[in-house]
Formats: sequence, structure tokens, C-alpha cells
Amino acid sequence: MKFGRKFLLLGILILSFSIWLQACGTGNSSNGSSGSKDKLIVATDATYAPMEYMDDEGKIVGIDIDIVKAIAEAAGFEVEFKNYGWEPLFAAVENGEVDFAVSSITIDPDREKTFDFSDPYFVANQLILVPEDTDIESFEDLKDKKVSVQINTTGHKVVKGLLGNTSLDIVATETMPLAITEMLNGNADAAVGDNSVVLEYVKNNPNVELKTIEDASFEKEYYGLMVQKGNNEVVDLLNEGIKKIKEDGTLKEITGLDIE
Repeated sequence: MKFGRKFLLLGILILSFSIWLQACGTGNSSNGSSGSKDKLIVATDATYAPMEYMDDEGKIVGIDIDIVKAIAEAAGFEVEFKNYGWEPLFAAVENGEVDFAVSSITIDPDREKTFDFSDPYFVANQLILVPEDTDIESFEDLKDKKVSVQINTTGHKVVKGLLGNTSLDIVATETMPLAITEMLNGNADAAVGDNSVVLEYVKNNPNVELKTIEDASFEKEYYGLMVQKGNNEVVDLLNEGIKKIKEDGTLKEITGLDIE
């Protein structure tokens, strides 16, 4: 009788261990931080209208958001957006807290040292915003001026190239709207940022006397979706979606641009 009980207990232990192994196997099928292959978590900085911003109902909306939703539908996965802010979203991607980030992020050689990127999905360039009565007419005219930018953006980078990496004449803020506010408050003579955001601000504030300046020295910049280094599965999935919405015209319909 005791012998039989030992075998019974052994059988129960084996069955329990088998169930535990199956549960572990299910957990390992998850994709990155999302917990599911069918849903990817996306970090953004929702202060960058019209690309990504909060609407009156507190939802994250914008051109970038519409593009990612179209990519997800084309490639057959779901997305959940989280508003991290500009600086924190880089750490979130690098640490695997999210699957990728969309936030008007220019594909840049320095960033490619730390992150992987999807194929380009948007083209932009820098634009100078100044008071209407200024004598500033070009980027070179900013050499002896104070310039506001959003910190660690390509706008910040080009202004550093003109004024110097440690220049006290660079006013670096957490968001582009704050950079513009610094200029309006007289703490900077000009603001430099992505053209889509600067033009959106001008459109939404017709009573503010401002003008924009394009400069031939500003090169075209291409936005990409930023992914943790080495996560080829997500990069391939995103590129699949981007390819499809380029081919069927959805991307041009959303952006109004032809993206190579």
C-alpha cells in the first residue's frame, strides 16, 4: 500500500511539472515588452503637433500616429501608444520597455549607434522661426544670437554646429512649444525646429507676428521608427507595413508626400 502511494505521488509531481513547463513555453512566445506577438507597445512624445499630440479628449493623435496605425493594419498587428516624453522614450526603447518609438525621429548616424530604425516614412527639414520685425534673414545670421531648440533633436544638433556644443546662446527646452515660448518671451532671438511643427504653430497662431525662414544649408531629414538594437523581428515587421502603405498609396494620402 505504501509502495502504491509513492507511485501516485510521483505521478502527481510529474504531471505538475509538465503543466509548469507548458506555462513557461507560453510565456516565452511573447514579443518584447508587449506581452503578445499581436500587439506592440509604442512610445511617443505627444507635444509635437501635427505629428503627435493630445487631442481635447486626451487621446494621442497626429500624422505619425495615423501612419503607425496604417503600418500596423497592413502588417497585421495591433499597437498601443504611450506618451513617454522626448528624452524618456529613448531609454524606454533601449531598455526594452516598449517595442518601438514614433516621434518624428530623424534617422541619424549617431542614433544608429544605439538603435535600429525602420525604412524612412517621412521627409522633413529644419525651419527658422523669428519675430516678424527681426533683421534675421538666414541661418548664418544666428551666429551672434540666442537660439531656442528642443533638446537633443536634429534642430539642436544643427544649432550646435553653428554656435558650438557648449554655447550659452543655445536655449534647449524639453519640448518644441516651450522653445517657441522662450523666443516669444524674449529669451531667444529665434527658434529652430522641424518644418511641420513650426508651420503648424504659425497656422494655429495667426495673431502672433511671426515669420519663417528656410535656409539652403538645411538638408532633408528622414523619419524612421526607432527600435531596440538587434530586434530584427520588429524592424522587419515595420518595414513590411511601410512597404505596403507606400505601394498602395496610403502613406502619400496621409502625408501628402512622395517618400522614396
